[in-house]
Formats: sequence, structure tokens, C-alpha cells
Amino acid sequence: MAFRSTLDFLLYDWLQAPRLSERERFAEHSRETFDAVLDTCERIARDKYAPFNRLVDTEEPRAVDDGQGGLKVVQPQATHDAWRAYAESGMLSAAQDYDIGGMQLPYTVEAAAGTFFALASVSIGGGLLTIGNANLLMAHGTAMQKQVFALNEFNGRWSGTMALSEPQAGSSLSDVATRAVPDGDGFEGDPLGPRYRLKGNKMWISAGEHDLAENIVHLVLAKIPDAEGKLVPGTRGISLFIVPKKLVDVESRLTGERNDVALAGLNHKLGWRGTTNTLLNFGEGRYPVNGKAGAVGYLVGKPGEGLRCMFHMMNEARIGIGLAATGLGLAGYYASLEYARGRPQGRPVGPAGKDPSQPQVRIVEHADVKRMLLAQKSYCEGALALLLYCARLVDEQHTGTPEAADDARLLLEVLTPIAKSWPSENLLEANSLAIQIHGGYGYTRDFPVEQYWRDQRLNMIHEGTHGIQAADLLGRKVVMEGGKGLSLLAARVNATIERAIHVPELAEHANALGSALQKVGAATQSAWATAQPGDALANAVPYMQAFGHMVIAWMWLDVLCVDAKDEGRARAARYFFHYELPKIGAWLRVVETRDRTCADMPEDAF
Repeated sequence: MAFRSTLDFLLYDWLQAPRLSERERFAEHSRETFDAVLDTCERIARDKYAPFNRLVDTEEPRAVDDGQGGLKVVQPQATHDAWRAYAESGMLSAAQDYDIGGMQLPYTVEAAAGTFFALASVSIGGGLLTIGNANLLMAHGTAMQKQVFALNEFNGRWSGTMALSEPQAGSSLSDVATRAVPDGDGFEGDPLGPRYRLKGNKMWISAGEHDLAENIVHLVLAKIPDAEGKLVPGTRGISLFIVPKKLVDVESRLTGERNDVALAGLNHKLGWRGTTNTLLNFGEGRYPVNGKAGAVGYLVGKPGEGLRCMFHMMNEARIGIGLAATGLGLAGYYASLEYARGRPQGRPVGPAGKDPSQPQVRIVEHADVKRMLLAQKSYCEGALALLLYCARLVDEQHTGTPEAADDARLLLEVLTPIAKSWPSENLLEANSLAIQIHGGYGYTRDFPVEQYWRDQRLNMIHEGTHGIQAADLLGRKVVMEGGKGLSLLAARVNATIERAIHVPELAEHANALGSALQKVGAATQSAWATAQPGDALANAVPYMQAFGHMVIAWMWLDVLCVDAKDEGRARAARYFFHYELPKIGAWLRVVETRDRTCADMPEDAF
């Protein structure tokens, strides 16, 4: 089944996306307008992204002298053309209000449209960080910050980043050492926000330097020193600042002065090579402002609330990474399916063995190749269903009744770690299987699947590692508000089971899912039986793996409740229930017993 038909089925038949037009915010939309958006994105991805996926992988961004004593980035023309086409499509502002140039498009449709770009070239990318940056400012910025910075990101004139990590801190944001001090007398009265000078280094900043857009708006986490000049330990002292690459005025005009943000170097990555990944130095004096060192930044929100604001963007980015992982998985699946259908090799084994006088068969006819294709299909389409379901929850949170919106919020709290991590891990395995189906050709650059695997490998680290997501899931999300989110999820799963149990061909799957749900619930209680985080979280990753498999099984069963007759979907779901769901027993065993094998391993014994 072609990708578009799969996407249309999930969007229209399963999630009933056109019913969103019954809501006031989406009243101008219909199936026709949704199709028009999908058609446009599919065309841009096909024409401007897919043909250049290998090019941007082999012609990586380069850092060259900028003529001012610093560095600038040079990228292929194809990257510029792709960015321009994406920006001109209006997708950067698709979800925004009509009066600021948006389409008031449901996020469900925006997310679905975004999968075309992930399939075509995740390395070129779309506007994930720019949209997230601008959305954060719309939620937490002042009216002037929205007008000057967010709106110019939505129209594609400027782009955006988020600058969190530092060389010495990595994912441990409590150890952020970038400092922000008030920029002279009257700093609080700047119309763009309280004005500070920042000094520090930020590492792993995607799209941190380029010339695709006129300006780059960095959202930077930094700490404001106390009266004694000391930084507050932990995350309580973290604040958030807008730090533009080029300084601007209240009319959104460039002042002609460069901010003190310098490219220190590019990180040369395994994958996603078409997107710059940078080390940025803030305030080192490379580009002094008004004759002194220090990058000018404008406070967003209140001092000390930076991480709370930034989570708005981080959670969006986590769903975005899940979508990127899903697109890469699907790209590998379709490539390996095409190869398997056209590659003759081997002969079937009959009662007397193989008959060498008979012609070779295509490898798609071999049972083990079918296994690898079914695995990919079950992972990829299950993940796609999960990500679209999460996108639908975002729309519910924003436009539903108060009760429905709060339910959506809680479900998203629980599902977001899964939406980011499950596709990142399991679709890496899908990409590995795509290479395997190609045999020796798979690890050559003559075929695209090795690049898909390399691009995919980064997603297990992007936006929080597996360990971080697992600790968040078991340590916070399933126990927050008295476990209300987990209980709500269980109710949704049980509702699907109740529908499926009465359908003869789905009853077996329904019973298996019910058993899996019970095991996850019991393991959650056992993990926290001692009320000691060290005991519970020692096996947080196996817990998340089991939890994720249970959720994907739920997605498959819910999809089959709409259409159990499609043979491809039915067999992919059967594969997942027979080959994948039983794995949760081993994962949960160490969780239930609070196994200390890993936690108690002495360093010297390695």
C-alpha cells in the first residue's frame, strides 16, 4: 500500500480529522482543504527534497571565513531552494491565527503533512525548530516579542533554534554555566524585553549558523547571578533569553549590527548531515556590541522560569523527532520492499530440497525476507498511528471542552516519552532490517538504506536520550497527579479492548492486549513498592520498552477496529501481537523484581 493511502486512512477513516471542522477554530476547513495541504507538501517534498537527499549527505555544510575574523556556513543551493519552498508554502505558520498570516490548520493535519518531508529528506529538514521557537514565544513572550520575533519566524524571514546543552553539561541542564547579567542602567525598560548580556558556550545547536534566512533567533538558557555574583545551583536559577544573531529594532528591521554570537565550529555527524550542528560562543567579544563583549539577549517570561518555558518547545520537538524517526523508518521500508520485489536470488525448498534447474525466485518470496518486511511494516505504521494520535490530542487540548482538554493534556504527558523514544529505537531496527534485505548492497552508498540508518541513529539522542525519557516516564509521568494519566490511558486501552473483543478475528489480540496492560500496571506498582526512586528507576528503560510495545499494540488494535479486512494491516498487526508483544514479559520481569544487576555493578568490575 502506498504511503499516501496509508496516511489518508489513518487521518480520515481512523482519526476522523474532517470532524475537527465542526469546531469554531477550524470551521473554514474541510477534507478538501486538508487534501490541498497534503498535496502541496507531498509535491514540495518530491521536487525539492527527495532528489537532493544524497547530495546534502555528501556535501556537508562547511565553515569558511566570514571576512570579519569569524566563521560562516556554506551549504548546497538545494538546501536554500528547499527552505524557500517550505517557507513560501505557509507551513511555518500553518497552525496560527488567520490575522497573523496563519491557516488555523489542525495540528493533526500539520503533523501528517510533515511526514512527507521526513520521508524525502530528514537531513534537509523542515521548520521543526523554527516553528517550536515561535510557538514558545507566542505562549510566553511579550506582545512585542511576538510581533518582532515570532511573526518573522512564521513568515520564514528568520529562523529559530533552541540553545540548551553546553560542552561540560550535556543533558544535565542544572549544570548550565552560561551567565546573563543586566545590560546597564535602564535594562528593564527595553521594548524588546529586559536586556541582558550573555557569556557562555552552547553545544549541539542544530541550525545554529547558516544563511538560509535573514536572521537566526536563538532561544538560550542561562543563569542570572545573585547579588554576590554566584549562579544559583540546580534548575531553579535558569532563565530564558532571545538572542538574535543580528540585532533588530521594534519595527523588525536589522540595525546593521551583528550580535556577539560566534560560530566556534561545526560538529561532523553520522547522519542528518544536511543540517548544521554547531558549537556557539556567546559573548566572547568576537563581535562586540557597542564596543564591549557580551551577546545581547532579551528575557522571556520571569527570571528563574526558563526551563518551564522551554519545556513548551521541548515537548513539541519530541513529537517532531518521533515523526522524523517514523518517516525514516518508512523510507527504509519502502526502499527494501521495492528491492525485494525486484531481486531474484535463491530457490524454494521442496520435499527433495532445492532444484537448481528451476529459475531463481525474487527474495520477497522467502519467508525470512517476509518476516523482515512485516517487522518494518508493523513498526512503521504502528509508530505513524501513535504520532498522529498524539497530534490529535494536541488539537483536543487546544480546542476541546475543558474536561476533554485536560484529559488530552494528561494523555500527552504519559505518551510523549513513548512518541519520541519508541520510534527512535524500533525504527532504527527497521532501518537495520532494510539494510539486511539488501544484503551486501545495503551497506554501500549505491543504495539509500545505509543513509537512512545513519540519519536514524541520531534520533535516540535527539531531544533527550532513552534513559532520560524512561526516567521521565516511570519517575514522573505515570505517578503524577496520583497516577491519573496512567489510569486515563488504561481506560482508553480498555475501551478499545471492549470494542475488539466482540469481533471474532480480533478477540485474540484483545485478550493479549488486556494481559499486557495488566502486566504494565502491576510492574508500575512493583517498581515503586519501596518508594525509593533508586529502586524504581534502575530499570526504567526496560519499563519504557515494555510500555511502548503495549501502546503500539493498542494503536494496532484500535486501527483494526475501524478496518480489520485490509490484509496488509491485519497481517502487520498479527505480526506485532505474535512476535513483538510477548517480549514485554522479559522487560517487565526486571522491573517487577527491582533487579539491581546494573545499578549495583562496581565500576572496577567492568
